[in-house]
Amino acid sequence: MNVETIPYIGEIMAVSTAIIWAFSVIMFKKSGETVHPIGLNLFKNFIAVILLVPTLWIINESIIKDIPSKDYLYIFLSGALGIGIADTFFFLCLNRLGAGLTAIVDCLYSPFVIGFSFLMLGEVLSILQFFGVLLIISAVLTATYQGNGKETTKRDKIIGVLFGVCAMLLTGFGVVLVKPVLENQPLLWVTEMRLFSGLLILLIVLLFRPNRKKIVGSIYKNGLRMSTLFGSILGAYFAMILWLGGMKYTLASTAAALNQTSNIFIFIFAFLILKEKITVKSVIGIVLAVAGAFMVTFGA
Repeated sequence: MNVETIPYIGEIMAVSTAIIWAFSVIMFKKSGETVHPIGLNLFKNFIAVILLVPTLWIINESIIKDIPSKDYLYIFLSGALGIGIADTFFFLCLNRLGAGLTAIVDCLYSPFVIGFSFLMLGEVLSILQFFGVLLIISAVLTATYQGNGKETTKRDKIIGVLFGVCAMLLTGFGVVLVKPVLENQPLLWVTEMRLFSGLLILLIVLLFRPNRKKIVGSIYKNGLRMSTLFGSILGAYFAMILWLGGMKYTLASTAAALNQTSNIFIFIFAFLILKEKITVKSVIGIVLAVAGAFMVTFGA
């Protein structure tokens, strides 16, 4: 069966990405207690690259392709900036701000993708879809406006917010940059190349870090945590494939809006796994997010 013939396959992949990524974030929150952000990003990308090699072999997909050098450049920049640098900034933001404030900053992802889609791809939203995007962002802001539960200085908050803004900007730019390549190249192959690019740029950064041994050592400090392993497999392998699939099979701006609901799912999993309390704001946010997702999906 041809995947492209499945109705709303892009939207389905985008929502699935949100759910899986939300669960991964819970795992990464646990890992961040002991693992350095660069080390965590390095490990998750390494795991994903290793898993994708046999995946490509199974589907008889070659690693090296004869495509224009410009496409290779776009893929490299997309992976280096959107995975290698952006995800490290995300983990730094998460460590400094905590879950609530980080999720608020994370709302910038959708507007950044929509903005870059307009500037670089010429995509437009219908009025109903536009209001759906606003509804989703409003829902996320409503559900995630909580304190970080710890003492945070003003300077730390400013630095954390800057890390988060940079993370969302680079993530949005990276995925919009690679979307034209996705139109003509296999999804899994592009995913592997982006992850490899992200891994490569992290290794280069690591070479210039005087504390590189400590960074790498933090991954296995007191033994490899299962949260680090499962978070990496789900977040960097499954979520990455579904994320790019959503971008490939629907408008980048639509996929971005649906991806944004991951912040709502984070609270659901936090309640189920971490036993955190779900507030009235969280419930209101979930209802608004589902309504907004339907508007974005069916409002074209």
